[in-house]
Amino acid sequence: MKFYNLIIKYRFWLGVLAIIIPILMNISGVGFWSTFILYFIGVIALFTHFFIGPLRLIQEPMEKGDTAEVERILASVWFPKLLYTPIRSTYFTLKGNMAMMNQDFDSAEKHLKMSSNLGAAMPEAEGANKLQLGMMALQKGDMRQGENYIRAAIRAGLADKESKAVAYLSMSQIFMNKREFRAAKDFFRKAKECKPTTKQVVDQIKEIEKYISRIPG
Repeated sequence: MKFYNLIIKYRFWLGVLAIIIPILMNISGVGFWSTFILYFIGVIALFTHFFIGPLRLIQEPMEKGDTAEVERILASVWFPKLLYTPIRSTYFTLKGNMAMMNQDFDSAEKHLKMSSNLGAAMPEAEGANKLQLGMMALQKGDMRQGENYIRAAIRAGLADKESKAVAYLSMSQIFMNKREFRAAKDFFRKAKECKPTTKQVVDQIKEIEKYISRIPG
């Protein structure tokens, strides 16, 4: 695995080298067909570098929390528009997530929208993307856009109970603001049924529970 990751890391330069060497050999008198395999390897290396990219290398630094290395790998993608569409979508999602971590919400929204427009390779990834867009819209006070995105996230599917709980709690608060209390209570019940364990989500449920039982509907 480490050897394969090493090849991916230096794939572009290996591809360039695999083309330069046979060119020099041809100039020195070696026949084209004798060097064809090197040309072939070089073309494949360059094609996969631009079409697939180095995103496979991100998993390990992500698990270690090495955001600087993640950003370095993302920066090594020179032409994201050449990436295969599902990989390009993942690239923009990662760019959006990194921007959110740096509290650059305008950049985060831009990249997440680009990913959403492309469509995700997995429905769960699409759901997480739309949930993030919904939460950012709510932070800006755009309740209508936030509701649309969060509904789309729920329809697309969310991979874990924490994300589902956040989506349902957000919908509950949206409907409380709209004074549609029956729908608000229904979404709150769904959030509790997810049985989240993240402290922030659990605290939010406890806070809402203090007064939601007293409202009509």
